[in-house]
Amino acid sequence: MAITLENVGIAVRDIEAAISFFTDLGLTVLGRDTVRGEWTDTAVGLDGNHARIAMLGTPDGHGRLELFEYIHPEAIETEPTRPNEIGMHRVAFSVDDLDAALATAARHGCRPLRGVATYGDVYRLTYLRGPSGILVMLAEELKKQE
Repeated sequence: MAITLENVGIAVRDIEAAISFFTDLGLTVLGRDTVRGEWTDTAVGLDGNHARIAMLGTPDGHGRLELFEYIHPEAIETEPTRPNEIGMHRVAFSVDDLDAALATAARHGCRPLRGVATYGDVYRLTYLRGPSGILVMLAEELKKQE
């Protein structure tokens, strides 16, 4: 059986703010829609499912994020996940300039949880809180593989 990763879905409280954040980091909006009806109720497992959605893609064409802003049922606010909690953890991006990516994130009020770390001589990386409290990892490769 062949399998490929289609996308990572993230529920957000404000889809426009989330789109702005991720597009400023370099993702592209591939499509937008508002979905509802029996097929969404069945697929998602929620009666009366009604949501605004946006599909975003990475510049390399391999990664995609699907953002959801629920209209119905009402979105449930929860505490943002912590790095050591079981369940959906974070979304990670490789960037070619971590400092530039952090400056972009800061314009959206998003800063590293603690600071920027260096993993050996391989990566500079950090976790930050993105829109709706999403954990986002940004990593810059220090030595390009040949």
